[in-house]
Parts: sequence; C-alpha cells; structure tokens
Amino acid sequence: MISRRILRIKILQLLYAYFQNGDGEINKAEKALFYSIQKSYDLYHYLLLLIIEIADYANSRIEIALQKKIPSYEDLHPNTKFVENMIIGLLRKNKQLNEYVSHSKLTWAQTPELIKKLHNKIRMADFFKQYMENPEKSFEEDQKLIIDIYTKEIVAFEGLYQVLEEQSIFWNDEVEFIIGMIVKTLKKFGENDNENKPLLALYKNEEDKEFAKHLFRKSIVHQKESRAMIEKFTENWDVDRIAFMDFLILEMAITEAIEFPFIPTKVTINEYLEIAKTYSTEKSRIFINGLLDKIFKHLKETEKIKKTGRGLIGEI
Repeated sequence: MISRRILRIKILQLLYAYFQNGDGEINKAEKALFYSIQKSYDLYHYLLLLIIEIADYANSRIEIALQKKIPSYEDLHPNTKFVENMIIGLLRKNKQLNEYVSHSKLTWAQTPELIKKLHNKIRMADFFKQYMENPEKSFEEDQKLIIDIYTKEIVAFEGLYQVLEEQSIFWNDEVEFIIGMIVKTLKKFGENDNENKPLLALYKNEEDKEFAKHLFRKSIVHQKESRAMIEKFTENWDVDRIAFMDFLILEMAITEAIEFPFIPTKVTINEYLEIAKTYSTEKSRIFINGLLDKIFKHLKETEKIKKTGRGLIGEI
C-alpha cells in the first residue's frame, strides 16, 4: 500500500503546484492529487512487471543459443535456474498483476535496450553468479534472489530513472519507495500460493485515503493562518529568505498537528524532517525542527493541539 510518507510527499508536491499556479480550484487540485497517488500504484505494478521482462529476455537468449548452427555444450545444456525462478513464476500468473497491467496498458515493449542492459548488469553481480552456480533449488533462495535484484541492482540502475522520467512526471522521486512496497509484497509470497495471491492494496485502509484528502484541503484552507504563525515565531528572521518549500513543509506540519488528534506530534515532526532531507537543505532541516518545537509548544499551551488516544503517545 502507499505509505503515509508517500502521501505526505504527494500532498507537498501538489500544494507547491497549487500555490505557484495562483490558488486555483481546490476540487481540481484534489483530483490531481489522487491522480498522482494512482500513478504511484501504476509504478508499483510496472516495476513488478519488470522482473518478468528481464526473465523473458534471458529466456530469449537461451532460445537463440539453441538455434546456432554449431551450438556449444553450454548452448545445448543451458542453465535455466533464473528463468524458472519460482517467484517470477508466481508473478507471471498473478491475476491481479495481469489484470492491472492489461487495464492500464503498462508495457516495457518500447524499451528493449533498457531490459538488455539491466539483464547484463544483473548477471554480472556476484550474488547472481552464486545463485546460478548453486545446483540446489529452493523457494527461499529464489525469493532472496529477486529481492536482491530489486534492492541492489534495479534501484541503482540510472538508466531506469531516465526512462521513467520520460514516461511520467509523477515517477521522478518514487522508485525507492515503490521498491520498498515490492519487497514487502515478495516477502509475503509463499511456495503454495497460486494466481489469486493478492498484491498490496492502494491504501492500507479508508482512513489513509481520508488522511490525504483532509490534510490537503485543510493545508489550503488554513494556509494564511499557518503562515502568520510561522512569521510570528520568526520575528528576528528575514522572512523573504525562507524558502517557499520550507514554508509549505512547516504549514503542512502545523495543519497535521492540529487536525489529526490521533497522530503524536513527535511522529509529525519526524515525518516532515525526513521529507525535508529530500526537499530542503540541511540548514533548513535544522531550522524546521527548531521552529516546529516552538510552535507546537505554543499550540499545546493554547489548546489548539489536542491529542487523544494513541495520539497521546510521547506527548508532554
């Protein structure tokens, strides 16, 4: 499922576009937000499909070798361990994956060079060579190989990012997050699973969808109030020197702290500091941390932040 971290990042990106474009219609902006979230789910299925494409390319090399006029011993006795990998087999017949890919018209057919280069990179990896040289077969070994391919080779392959960027502006910063989702998916696969094995859902639950909608809308509605509070606590700063993205991160954090009583303020601060690692400078991150501490303390004293239930965890 799409994590709340990704949801926050999506909201931040759409808020940036919304305010930069001159305060458009909230409903239209909200549709753009959920379209962006859906595109992340597209990428999840698209990258699951990638390992099947790589295996198909490996199999095509075996078939070509068998058709040589004077084949070698290796050509006639190919090592098919990778192309027969049990995890790839489960993905290949998975109904949800096949139906989603078909409906969304996702395909790697237009990028044969990418598949070739990725395959060549993978087969040169030490962990892959060790896998292929081991005559023993097990589901656990097959599972580990595919996870290693995603986390060690695919995630680090620069050519993949170039191809994805050309296909969708929504996929620029998401590969690592989505591969994390894929690893969770693969770890849930079992040897006795069939084609009906469910993949991860788009949202963990309906609460997460409402979280995205509510945080996005309230961040827009209360933007001026949040901005005024930030300026109040930065009296000795040159406000014009605070980056627009830093303002948005602060405004979102303030909105979340006020609007979601079940989310501890420590969680909120930590989440936005993590986001600031990517979207701000190190100095901005330190500034955001210190400012949120002061603002949240004030909001608690004035009872604008009221936490209940699990939202009380870690609260002072």
